Amino acid sequence: MAELTFSLIVMGISLFMLLNSAAVAVYAERRIAAFIQNRVGPNRVGPFGLLQPIADVLKLILKEDVTPTLGNKALHTIAPMLPVFTALITIAVIPFGEGIYITDINVGVLYLLAVASLGVYGVTLAGWASNSKYSLLGGLRAAAQMLSYELPMGVAVASVVLFAASLSVVEIVDSQEVWWNIIRNPLGFIIFTVAAFAEANRTPFDLVEAEQELVGGFHTEYSSMKFGMFFLAEYMHVVIASMLITTFFLGGYHLPFAGLWLPEMSPVWKGILDVSVFVAKTGFFVFFFIWVRWTIPRFKYNQLMKLGWEKMLPLAILNFVVIAGAILLYNEFF
Repeated sequence: MAELTFSLIVMGISLFMLLNSAAVAVYAERRIAAFIQNRVGPNRVGPFGLLQPIADVLKLILKEDVTPTLGNKALHTIAPMLPVFTALITIAVIPFGEGIYITDINVGVLYLLAVASLGVYGVTLAGWASNSKYSLLGGLRAAAQMLSYELPMGVAVASVVLFAASLSVVEIVDSQEVWWNIIRNPLGFIIFTVAAFAEANRTPFDLVEAEQELVGGFHTEYSSMKFGMFFLAEYMHVVIASMLITTFFLGGYHLPFAGLWLPEMSPVWKGILDVSVFVAKTGFFVFFFIWVRWTIPRFKYNQLMKLGWEKMLPLAILNFVVIAGAILLYNEFF
């Protein structure tokens, strides 16, 4: 009973933090973009513009909710909910600290990959249900892009599983207590990070909503809070992608060689430190996502597909084979 209560508390806090992290990420994006472009950014609504995300939400709520007359109204309404739902259920198996997680299942990696593959449905349904050529093209692009980059992402995660010899996310984090996977598996880290950009539809892979070609892509016909849910889902997926990079490649909540220099701590202070370390690593990668958006120009679609199929997938498979062979030889001779 106590374990169930603790899991529910962790789930409530995690959902609250994830939902609010999207608002923080929006504000951070505007501020960082302004700094990169040598301008001020939001500075009118509240001190330092901190209330700007709240003003944006109020504006979206008050806007008229328009549904295309010839579109599929039921799917048009359901589509924005799917990306938000998939982002929320992803955190179920992510450990935020030692013993601090909602649940630990022995197929946690498969769960994460399965949930990540569901995100494409919301975008594709939105494009089809809008009955607009721009939205449909955006939805088709999203389907092809996400399917193309799920393959190298899955193989990169498989190379991480080799080190832990387990599909449990908690055990993968524990296997990085001394050596992080970014050191043991740098190519897998690069492949996973690039694929995460593509899965989150972030620049330079935001072809599904390219304003110059598709007006707004899959959400061209969306307004009010339906558009707001797509907007929320995008930033939630950025935060989730940053969490997964931290979990799989940066040791999760572990500090480097912590056993050699970190003193003994009480469980409470140890939990606070673990969560703080995890949040700091996640925040760094959220900043990295934003920085890349305002630094690197958008790819052409043929470049996007060529990179995924001709470069990243063969490299991911080669990386997996090399790591598997190295681990096999190491275990055999040592």
